[in-house]
Amino acid sequence: MATIMAINLDNFNVIHNEEEQQFELVAESRKSLLAYHRTPGVISFDHTEVPPELEGQGIAAKMTRAALDFARTERLRVVPACSYVAAFIRKNAEYQGLLAAGKK
Repeated sequence: MATIMAINLDNFNVIHNEEEQQFELVAESRKSLLAYHRTPGVISFDHTEVPPELEGQGIAAKMTRAALDFARTERLRVVPACSYVAAFIRKNAEYQGLLAAGKK
């Protein structure tokens, strides 16, 4: 069983790696990511990945918030293909207006 490492998310920034099409957060030398792909006017969030020993500390939420804020700034419609992102949007009404038609 993995040992959970306690981290302070305030000490870490989400990096937008456009070349790899993902948002990343590196903590304790371990990379978490939220992968996406874009089409004109739309961004599809496809997969969220956090190392098991860092789960449950808000890393995925921090990356998702940064990704959705990016989508808002770029005026992109969001397709939450990743179940985590879909659940996050359902729980955070301020992002529901970003959803592409038929994705609510």
